[in-house]
Amino acid sequence: MRTDIHNWQPITVSEACAIFSAVPVQWCMAGGWALDLHMGKQSRPHDDIDILIRRDEQLTAYDHLSKEWTLYKAENGKLDRWEKGEFLITTDDIWVSKDDHSPWAYQIMLADTDHESWIYKRERSIRRDWEDVISHTQEGIPYLKPEIQLLYKGGSSAIREKDQKDFLQLLPLLHPQSREWLRTALKKQFPIGHLWVEQIKKMEV
Repeated sequence: MRTDIHNWQPITVSEACAIFSAVPVQWCMAGGWALDLHMGKQSRPHDDIDILIRRDEQLTAYDHLSKEWTLYKAENGKLDRWEKGEFLITTDDIWVSKDDHSPWAYQIMLADTDHESWIYKRERSIRRDWEDVISHTQEGIPYLKPEIQLLYKGGSSAIREKDQKDFLQLLPLLHPQSREWLRTALKKQFPIGHLWVEQIKKMEV
């Protein structure tokens, strides 16, 4: 088990693309970088870098990545080695470094799916065609669509300051249909109310 959770030296987006273009899984950039790729510029410093893959393709990813990287499963506040052949059912995050002593280089997020549908784990009735959760930059870099990335941010147990800033920065740039999808999804997860739902409603006035 490792405890050095702040020991990050993240790879670049270009390096992530080079790594995952050689892995035969469906993937896309996620987290803050996904939002920046949508905007076409880096809006703030990023302490880490996230790549999203389908949960059902995790073992393929492991077999390819473990040749050069050491992979840890992050769950319940612990970071334990991910062993060969171990299918992760409840773990959502994988932290990756060159070896047991190197800084963390990137994080893999495991997305639940049902056939060709992406499933939002915090409210499993929220689903979307897998092909409709990913967009691409002009250079062909795949990234998680902003309304879905914002749902991950807004749907967490606590909205961090950087998440709020990301939301306010992206909100005016979202297509009206994307804003409505985000508003509807947040209302479904938080039927008693959510700050972002009210802020989205103001945009529609």
